[in-house]
Amino acid sequence: MAKTKDKMSGAVSDVRPYVERALKDDEVRDSLKSAAAAARAVYDELLGGRGVTYAATRVATDKDVQDNLRSAIDDLRNAADRVQGKADHKTRNTMLLVTGIALGLLFNPMTGPSMRRFVSDKIFGGGGGGDDYSYGTDSGASYSTQADT
Repeated sequence: MAKTKDKMSGAVSDVRPYVERALKDDEVRDSLKSAAAAARAVYDELLGGRGVTYAATRVATDKDVQDNLRSAIDDLRNAADRVQGKADHKTRNTMLLVTGIALGLLFNPMTGPSMRRFVSDKIFGGGGGGDDYSYGTDSGASYSTQADT
């Protein structure tokens, strides 16, 4: 079994990158300061010499208190995500959604041919220079499934 000292040194080495990032990153520090200020404002507003029942009632009914709590939680989440190195995927997710919708429109049997024609006209110019493509139609060839006798 590993000794306590070995366990602690392993834990410290695991935590070290997060602590260094938190100390060096201005955005993390700003988020933590903002979260602490919002939490302090909520605490002072709720428990300014009153009981727990009053505080619980205020949290449930007062919009300003709820907004301050929401702000503190958002700031703490931003700081935690920043320290852990999590990237914001908002742009990626938006692009995936737009791409999915575009592919759905282009390959939908009802809207696909007209949408592909529209995109082709916009990209290659719709001058009608003899490049008439027909999607999903037969070019006039006749095929027989039975042998000719």
